[in-house]
Amino acid sequence: MPTRAQTPTAAQPESFSAKFALALKALSISRGRLASDLEVDKSVVGRWATGAVKPSDHNLSRLTTLIAERVPGFTALDWDRSAADFAAALGANASFVAGLAATATPALPFPLLDQIRSATRLRGAAYEGFYRSTRPYVLSPGHFVHDHTMVRLDEQGLLTLRIGTAGTVVEGWILPLHNQLFVIAADITSGALLFGILHGVASARAQVLDGLTLAPSLDPGRTPTAYAIIFERIGDLSGDPKADEARFAELAAKDPLAPEGSISDELRAHLLRDVGPEAKALGGDLLLSMPLSRSMTRGPAYGEPTD
Repeated sequence: MPTRAQTPTAAQPESFSAKFALALKALSISRGRLASDLEVDKSVVGRWATGAVKPSDHNLSRLTTLIAERVPGFTALDWDRSAADFAAALGANASFVAGLAATATPALPFPLLDQIRSATRLRGAAYEGFYRSTRPYVLSPGHFVHDHTMVRLDEQGLLTLRIGTAGTVVEGWILPLHNQLFVIAADITSGALLFGILHGVASARAQVLDGLTLAPSLDPGRTPTAYAIIFERIGDLSGDPKADEARFAELAAKDPLAPEGSISDELRAHLLRDVGPEAKALGGDLLLSMPLSRSMTRGPAYGEPTD
């Protein structure tokens, strides 16, 4: 498990995104104000902060000029300085940097975090957006549930997800690795952790994601239950965090129970299947799985979902 020294944070500004975050903090400039001053969309500034992209030469020059108006003598060469020297160039003393370290959001302490961050920088934008999921209703066999999900990059350079079901919200991360998406989330209301493995995409924007989920059922015994699930894109982020939060809240409040007869035979067969020795003897699966050959993630979408 990596130590704090191995996990870059805003207190260790060796990357551009961390130096950028430190500059905003030191100079008390909000992302919204900076976007307005530079005449760029707030989502662009957000991607600079998360490390998803770096500013173009033109925007970096304009950003440097803006900082130089507040810090006389600041130049483009200062972006190449070490952490301590960069902080000093901004007039931030050691106590400020230490204080920033104390308030920084901790990163996930995974041995593969560097690989996950790298994959997120390269492919994370493909997964940002709003999705509607379909999954079997564990407590009512034969019925299905629709959750609504918002996926977006956070300030730590990770993909976060929020899943809403009838007002209950599950929060966690999507961790891309080797063209798969590993999901870890927590349901604060019920006190449960949820896990998932989904197929990733190679396209510029994910439309359909599917895979398997493992979570405790809400029966008295909190029975561990695995089931297939599919996520279908229903919209993109607006670039306005408040507007996106409002839309998520609206989606999360919807009745999650899928109307009778609304699930196609194709989707029903995709999500429900017989497994075990008898099914295997008939040419089926011994274990519950979602092989790539049967995945809808990289095949044509079977239909367009609605909100």
